Amino acid sequence: MAKRFEYIETVRRLGILTASSRKWLIVAFGIVAILYAVYVFVYKNRQDERSGPSLNLTSLSFQADGDIPSKFTCDAQDVSPALAWANPPAETRSFALIADDPDAPTKTVVHWVLYDLPAGARSLSEGIAKDATLPDGSRQGRNDHGTIGYSGPCPPHGPTHHYFFKLYALDSMIDLKPDAGKEDLERAMEGHIVAQSQLIGRFAH
Repeated sequence: MAKRFEYIETVRRLGILTASSRKWLIVAFGIVAILYAVYVFVYKNRQDERSGPSLNLTSLSFQADGDIPSKFTCDAQDVSPALAWANPPAETRSFALIADDPDAPTKTVVHWVLYDLPAGARSLSEGIAKDATLPDGSRQGRNDHGTIGYSGPCPPHGPTHHYFFKLYALDSMIDLKPDAGKEDLERAMEGHIVAQSQLIGRFAH
């Protein structure tokens, strides 16, 4: 009888321990879930800070997703539009810019390749000279029309084309000579982009 009582008491105590363990296990899982949620939130915010929106690329020459005036195309003066940005990450050492048209019939057409913009730059004025090296040390690459610097929209007659102006904040200067192409710049930027932003304009003949 005594042994039976001891067995029942042992089972009862084990039952209490098991219930207690389950309770603490639930609490532990809850804590882990909260910590994970906090981690995801912080990580996302840091990624957002390092991505394009912080630069907020804009233009006084045309509205975002608006029509690009003929002044900035092959129909007229074909000068580069004014661009501006703000709030780059503290680790920014230079900027680079690519403008291209993914709506071209056979391939994405490159209209502008610019790199080694000083970290202190916050804008590009209208009508940047089409020189390989600019007074501030910036360098310009070759576009798909075979020239150095900016070459504006010049699509065939038909549907509207979208022109992407993509600005990159980099944690280093770019080790490229003037006259580099878009692919050369993209390879050189790998692992160095700390923020980016883009502005889209439209044009059609």
